[in-house]
Amino acid sequence: MDTTRSLSPRVRWAVPAVAAGAVAAAFLVPAAVGAVASDDLPAVTADELVDRVANAEKVPVSGTVVYTARLGLPDVTVSELQGAGPLDLLGGSTTMRVWSDGEDASRAALLGDVSEYSVVRSGPEAWTYSSADDEAVHYVVDPADLERYEALADEAAEPSVEGDVPTPSEAADLALAQARIYTDITTTDPVEVAGRSAYQVELRPQTDGTLVDRIRVAVDAETSVVLRTQVWSVQDTEDPALEVGFTDVSFDAPDPSVFDFSPPAGAEVREVEVPLPEPGTMEKPGSEALGEDAGFAVSGTGWETVVEVSDVDVEEILGATAEGRLPEGSTGSSGADDLLEEFTDAEEGELPGIPELDTQALYDQLTTPVDGGRLLTSALLSVLVTDDGRVLAGAVPPATLEELAG
Repeated sequence: MDTTRSLSPRVRWAVPAVAAGAVAAAFLVPAAVGAVASDDLPAVTADELVDRVANAEKVPVSGTVVYTARLGLPDVTVSELQGAGPLDLLGGSTTMRVWSDGEDASRAALLGDVSEYSVVRSGPEAWTYSSADDEAVHYVVDPADLERYEALADEAAEPSVEGDVPTPSEAADLALAQARIYTDITTTDPVEVAGRSAYQVELRPQTDGTLVDRIRVAVDAETSVVLRTQVWSVQDTEDPALEVGFTDVSFDAPDPSVFDFSPPAGAEVREVEVPLPEPGTMEKPGSEALGEDAGFAVSGTGWETVVEVSDVDVEEILGATAEGRLPEGSTGSSGADDLLEEFTDAEEGELPGIPELDTQALYDQLTTPVDGGRLLTSALLSVLVTDDGRVLAGAVPPATLEELAG
């Protein structure tokens, strides 16, 4: 392989979100269709329900969330090696405890059999902690940037936290973010989720060229908080391929102490200063932000959208990840490069939270050889890695990617 472009570590950590992102790119809000009612709930149209979610007031929320993935991937469970962590979201069921004050403080704890991975945010600082390796990462904003952070916070800007875990609301936001042309949106019978009465909105692609059969979102009838999001594959229309939802929930304000975090005694602590974007650079990045050799392209529309990245050095990525370090090369963004340099252990060149794994073996297990490359297939996402350094991905059948790759 003669290519040199490497993907950023956030791309590698974001694998569970890729399927949801590909799904989200397909939606656009149609005209109001249908209405449902029960003995207890007044009828609402689909448009009214979507509007309620979009305009709901922020409220405190806490509870237990269960995330289940039935993606049809080989069993690649690594929790025995890394403890509870974001990689658990690739398959099986994962339990999380979540808390939010409805404003700028939140906490999520991903629970393993004998370990826990936590993300805690309070205003301009955040923590991640893995009990498996007893390591905490503290994200802070430079004191000189605090005033500007407050201004950006008003625009819903928050410091990025490596290893964030999804909530039912975040999953639904992806599904309802865009909205009008490629999807039929209707309401279905109300349900009870976590002991709460909930409306349901259903989204069905208007094409048979996607792996997604339908998405269903349950919305709390009183608060309009999303309680559950489910995604079905055309390969199995009975059991959701992805499901994230509350099993118990409260809208009482959590005790403020929940959002106080102190590393356990003896834990290794990494300090990461999060750089704020320079003034005037908050607009959507242009192609130059991807770097001269990024080779980023999008083909197809709606549910049939395929993303292609060229000049990807898979061998370098696998080798670096196996050693828990950052691949050589730039992300194409000076700000991201500065953050990654700060985030990386200066002495060892390692990234916190990335276990030492035989990533080549995992790659071989997850993918199968095809003419001209290797293919990953799942219930909701297909990924084709070609021998000439291209990666094509989309919520489409594998044959679509192979045809595009030529």
